[in-house]
Amino acid sequence: MPPRQRFPRFAALILGVAAIIIGVGLFAYRTSLTLGLAELQATGRHRLDLYAASLEREIDKYAYFPTTLGLERDVLQLLKTPDAAPEQAVQVNHYLEQLNERAGTLSIYILDSKGKVLASSNWRRADSFLGEDLSFRPYFRQAMDSGNGRFFGIGTTRGEPGYYLSSALTDDHGTLGVAVVKVGLKQLEKSWATVEAPALVSDENGVVILASVPEWKFTTLKPLDDATRSAFDRTQQYNRRALNPLGVVEMAELDHGARLVRLPKVEPVTVSMFPIAGTFLAQTQALPGTPWNITVFSPQEQVRGTAINRAALAAVGAAFLFILALMLNDRRRHLKDRLAAQAALQKAHDELERKVTERTRDLSSANTRLQQEVAERTQAERTLRAAQDELVQAGKLAVIGQLAAGVAHELNQPLAALRTLSGNARKFLARGNQETASSNLERIDELVDRMGSLTAQLKSFARKSSGQPQAVSLRRAIDNALFLLEQRFRQAQVVACIDLPEEDIHAWCDANRLEQVLVNLIGNALDAMEGVNDGALSISARRDGAHVLLQVKDRGPGLSDNALAHLFEPFFTTKETGSGLGLGLAISAGIVADFGGTLTGNNHPDGGAVFTLDIPAAPGGQGT
Repeated sequence: MPPRQRFPRFAALILGVAAIIIGVGLFAYRTSLTLGLAELQATGRHRLDLYAASLEREIDKYAYFPTTLGLERDVLQLLKTPDAAPEQAVQVNHYLEQLNERAGTLSIYILDSKGKVLASSNWRRADSFLGEDLSFRPYFRQAMDSGNGRFFGIGTTRGEPGYYLSSALTDDHGTLGVAVVKVGLKQLEKSWATVEAPALVSDENGVVILASVPEWKFTTLKPLDDATRSAFDRTQQYNRRALNPLGVVEMAELDHGARLVRLPKVEPVTVSMFPIAGTFLAQTQALPGTPWNITVFSPQEQVRGTAINRAALAAVGAAFLFILALMLNDRRRHLKDRLAAQAALQKAHDELERKVTERTRDLSSANTRLQQEVAERTQAERTLRAAQDELVQAGKLAVIGQLAAGVAHELNQPLAALRTLSGNARKFLARGNQETASSNLERIDELVDRMGSLTAQLKSFARKSSGQPQAVSLRRAIDNALFLLEQRFRQAQVVACIDLPEEDIHAWCDANRLEQVLVNLIGNALDAMEGVNDGALSISARRDGAHVLLQVKDRGPGLSDNALAHLFEPFFTTKETGSGLGLGLAISAGIVADFGGTLTGNNHPDGGAVFTLDIPAAPGGQGT
């Protein structure tokens, strides 16, 4: 073929091949970009779930706080008669201050039915809330109208942002006031600052209230109308902040509600672990129980870079195939090169097989080590459980040892009576007075039954329990504990006051271990009232939903601050040396925790110490 005819055909071939290579590259780019965005969406949804769960966890752990203040008698009394006793307000302020420090909240305060602050945890501060009128705050109106309120805003006194949880405080006559707990979310924002993608939380008006980028806080995702800004000025929700737009530009809508957006640069730029400006994949999810939305911005640059690299790789591959086609077309001339290429490909395949084999061996070894660790930890848990059971049993034996003197005294009197009655019975039989002898034998039978019941109760208390929960009668458990300590009550001249409902209450626990806890608490109460005139011990119980609350109160000197701080620590005791090891309350707290409940101790307002057991109630009204 003449050169002039060959050149146009060669040029057309080159142009056709170039078009095919470009088409393959574009197809690979779009396919890779689509797959990358789909994977980015899946990752974003997972991040949304994690962020939402962390935020819900942070809020829910304080949700019950306002309601529990309605159980405090001093709080309700202050709302009923705010001007009757000034020292009562000071006592409530002290209580709120301690509760706020232990809970780690920003502030806790009580409002009357008109919105005036009667008590506050920050009452010592110069900028205290005491006396302020907060009736304009939405959380106050929500609590008064519906019983509970939720609100995010910036404080009008200190300018500190936080989440407000409110609850109406009521009695039999109606609503007395509102309890408010203000929670800070700074720790949650700090944890968000270390993740791979920025996130923010916006309210129902599009105002950013939480953000992993500090410069985004209190900006808006959309312009605010005049009515909304007027409402903000009226409620002072954001304390007259400017609320400038963030400047999010929406570029495209994707599947499943995802969007491609562009974020502007912010000044000053905060040093962060992730990009905060450029093109992002935005995904939004509503937060259950709130009017808020959480949005995650996943950076798109990496996906686009990967798509470009894959497109280039596909184009190179297409070009390689074209070259390979030319080589096959000229097979005789390039046979040697093709064989060399096959040898190189086989070598790469062998290398890959070798790496796969090594990796499989490493994974098998790691799996074997993991199984060994699991077995070791399982054995360690069994050993720990056995040690705990032995400690519980040792606690029982220690209690029995303390009761030994009283039991011996209880048995000595019947034994002496048995000796006298049996001797008299022999004499009466010798005289033929069978009626009097029979009366003595009946009295002997009664004494034997009494001694048998005492030893049977001790045997039941000392036996090792299975630890399996069952429905347990509180009345029977209390009676058994008082029976074991009957001699100590007589010696200490202490009266036991039992306050139980007519209908028996049943708890879901182990009966033997519950009796051990009661014996320990009652024994401690008797120790605390040693030397106290007119000593009395009160035991009360009631059912509260799915839980049973049992209280043991004494008239002793109460618990010191040091005792309260170390109450349930092992080997801590307030008794004299040789009177105890300090393990009773620690063992009791562990037993109650195994029940799925809690054991707490505190000083009663009327004096003395009070210990409260909060344990699960028997399901479905079961009883033994």
